[in-house]
Amino acid sequence: MSGYCPAPPEHLAAPGILLVDDEADWLASMTLLLEFSAGFSDVRACQDSRQVMDILDAGGVGLVLLDLTMPHVSGAELLAAIAERHPDVCCIVLSGLNQLSTAVECMRLGAYDYYVKTDDESRIVGGIARAMHMLELRAENREVASRLASGRLRRPEAFAAIHTRSAAMHAIFAYIEAVARSPRPLLVTGESGVGKESLVRAAHELSGRRGPLVALNVAGLDDAVFADTLFGHVRGAFTGADAPRRGLVEEAAEGTLFLDEIGDLSIASQVKLLRLLQEGEYYPLGSDQPRRLCARVIAATHADLAASEREGRFRRDLFFRLRTHHVAVPPLRERPEDIAPLLDHFLGEAAAAMGKRKPTPPPELAALLAAYPFPGNVRELAAMVYDAVSLHTGRMLSMDVFKRHIGTPEAATAVALAMTEGDNPFAGLTTLPSFAQAERLLLDEAMARSGGRQTLAARLLGVTQSALSKRLKAQRRDDDAC
Repeated sequence: MSGYCPAPPEHLAAPGILLVDDEADWLASMTLLLEFSAGFSDVRACQDSRQVMDILDAGGVGLVLLDLTMPHVSGAELLAAIAERHPDVCCIVLSGLNQLSTAVECMRLGAYDYYVKTDDESRIVGGIARAMHMLELRAENREVASRLASGRLRRPEAFAAIHTRSAAMHAIFAYIEAVARSPRPLLVTGESGVGKESLVRAAHELSGRRGPLVALNVAGLDDAVFADTLFGHVRGAFTGADAPRRGLVEEAAEGTLFLDEIGDLSIASQVKLLRLLQEGEYYPLGSDQPRRLCARVIAATHADLAASEREGRFRRDLFFRLRTHHVAVPPLRERPEDIAPLLDHFLGEAAAAMGKRKPTPPPELAALLAAYPFPGNVRELAAMVYDAVSLHTGRMLSMDVFKRHIGTPEAATAVALAMTEGDNPFAGLTTLPSFAQAERLLLDEAMARSGGRQTLAARLLGVTQSALSKRLKAQRRDDDAC
C-alpha cells in the first residue's frame, strides 16, 4: 500500500505487537505485512518461546501473536502463563492446525482469537486491528474514568480561550483532555454559537500531534467537490485537472482534520467518509493507489444526528463510527453562571479592538441578560457587547443596546418557549413568507441590529462575514434588476 503513514509520536503510539514463532521466515513476512501494509509502528519478533515472559515483563507489549506448536515452551503453556502474569495482554493464536477442538481450548485458556496460518492475510490483519482497537478503547476508558474521578485538569491552559464557571463545561474539559490523544474520531455537538470550535482547538492542542489543525465546513458541498477537497486528485483526473492537488486529508497528516457541520453532508459523501474512517485509507480522484489516513478526525454539528439517523438522512454506521468519543456542549441558557465572566471577557476584548477603555457594566445588566434565552448563544452575546462598546462614550456602559436586542419581556418569553419547546415562529401566520422573503427579512433585521456592520450582523446570523457579504450583494443585484 502506498502512502504509508509514519509512526505517531511516542505518547500516541499504539501498544506494541509481539510475534512469537520458531519459523524465522514467517516472522519476517508477518513483520513486513503488519508494518508496511497495515501501518502498525511497533512490531517485535521472538523466535525463542523461552524469552517471551521476559519481554512482556519489560513492558510495552499489548498484543501477542502466538504460534501454538513450538519447541521448549508450547503456545498453550505460554497462553496460561500470560493470562496469569499479564492479564491485560491480548493473545491471538496462529496455528497450522485447523481443528475446532484446538481453537476451543485456546479460547478457554484466554486467547482473544484463533487463526490458521493458511487463512487469507487480510482476515488475519483485520483480526489484529480489531484486537488493537479493543486495547485502545480499554486504555481510553481507564483514562476517562481516572480524569473524571479526579476532577482536575493537567493542562488547563488549553481551555484558556473558553470563559466559564459551569460545572458541566469543566466536566467536558476533563473528558476532552482524557480522549485528546486517542486516534479515534471525536464528535462535538451543540447549538450554533456555543463554542464548539474552541473545544476542537483545545482537543488538537492537547493531542500532542505534530501536524496542523485543518478545518473544512462541509455544509453545502456537493459530492464531487467534497471528494476533491478532502482527497485531492492526480493530474488528468478530470477535464481541467492540469496539475495534481493535495487533499485536506494529506494536508492534515500527523495532525487533526476538523469537519464542521457534518450533519449537512450528503448521503453519497457520507459513504466516502465512512470508508475513510473504516479502512483508514482513501484514493485521490483519478488514482488507483490507496493512501493512508494519518490524521485524527474531529466532527462537529449543530444538528441532532440521532434524529437524522432515525429519519434516514444520516447513515447509522457513520453516526456510530463518528461518536466513538462524543461531547454535547450545553447552550448558554442552561449555564447562566457563565454570563458574567463572558460579559467581562467580551467587554475587554471589544474595548481593545476599538482602542477604547474597558467600560464598567451597570450592576443590573447581568440580571437582565440572565433572563434572556440567547438563541444565538455565546456568539450572540459577543455581538451584543461589541455593538454596545462601539457606541459607548462614557464610563458606565449603556444598557440601551441590550434592551433593544432583547426586546420586551413578553418577546423574550416567547423566544424562550420557542427554544425550549421547539415551537415554530411561523406557526401562527396565515400566509407563509417565501424563502427569499424570509432571507431578506433576516438580513434586514441583522443589519439593523448591528448598525450596518457586517461583522456583527454575521455573528448574529451564525454565518461567516464573507457568506453574509455574498448574500447582501445578491440582494442588491435583485433590487437593481427590479
